Amino acid sequence: MIGLLRLAVAVCLAIALSQFPAFSDQYVQRLGGQVDALSRVAAQFDASARAAGLTRDQALADLSGSAFRDAHQSNMREVFVRLDRASADLQMLRIAGPLERMLLPHRLRDAETLAATWGDFRPAIPVTVAGLWAAGIGLVLGWLLTALPGLLFRRPQDRLGWR
Repeated sequence: MIGLLRLAVAVCLAIALSQFPAFSDQYVQRLGGQVDALSRVAAQFDASARAAGLTRDQALADLSGSAFRDAHQSNMREVFVRLDRASADLQMLRIAGPLERMLLPHRLRDAETLAATWGDFRPAIPVTVAGLWAAGIGLVLGWLLTALPGLLFRRPQDRLGWR
């Protein structure tokens, strides 16, 4: 019975992880679109600042004095922070292969992009090499994770094979 339970957990984890390469590919594509859009906004802001003889920081400082200007200043600061973070994440995710991205879940941190990707993602049978490897990794991890409680909670003499 325990063996069947372990197998079921291992298969479920294999199925779940087999989807990660395709999901991460879609996330990277969407993140690239976000970086492009944010870059255009930043470039337009910087061009307006230059036309007024200001640096980005000076232009941001100039956006104050009323509720609207303060809100706009805050929005633009958020755009620049999000652009920097998304650009760095995109660069790392593009360098990493689909399986390497499994080690970089902290780089899937753009909540808006993650939610949009998840909303459109449809699981499928993995037919790529990366998808099959991910499924294999999930199967092994699931099997090992379900074995761990049994190994941890055995009596010491059982662990050593004494009876």
